[in-house]
Amino acid sequence: MADITLISGSTLGSAEYVAEHLEEKLQEAGFSTELLHGPELDEVPQEGVWLIVSSTHGAGELPDNLLPFYEALQESQPDLSGVRFGAVGIGNHEYDLFCGAIKLLDTTLTQLGAKRIGDRLEIDVLEHEIPEDPAEVWVASWHPQI
Repeated sequence: MADITLISGSTLGSAEYVAEHLEEKLQEAGFSTELLHGPELDEVPQEGVWLIVSSTHGAGELPDNLLPFYEALQESQPDLSGVRFGAVGIGNHEYDLFCGAIKLLDTTLTQLGAKRIGDRLEIDVLEHEIPEDPAEVWVASWHPQI
């Protein structure tokens, strides 16, 4: 089993690129990783460390490729007390529900017993043309908390 399972949800690819970059940085720090783009719930280990990277689609909605994962969490209500997670959201502050998707996932995981490691990162694409840059700074302070 990987030390860290990265889960990405993306509409246009930004979150996938950020997740891939974070995976590289985590591997450089000595962690083993598994990267899953838009996984089904049964593809994700129900324990260990998850790092979720999600863009926000439309008015605060989950990207289409992460919607089945979220719906499965809602339907099956698994016990995630064995999961610790990090959360990275990508959005545009001009929308009312800035980074709404990662906030929704964060709340849902917490309600299912998972515990967040550190602070949630919310990247504003209008302030950071290259979202990998603030994510790289964040992950350097996040992974020592594992």
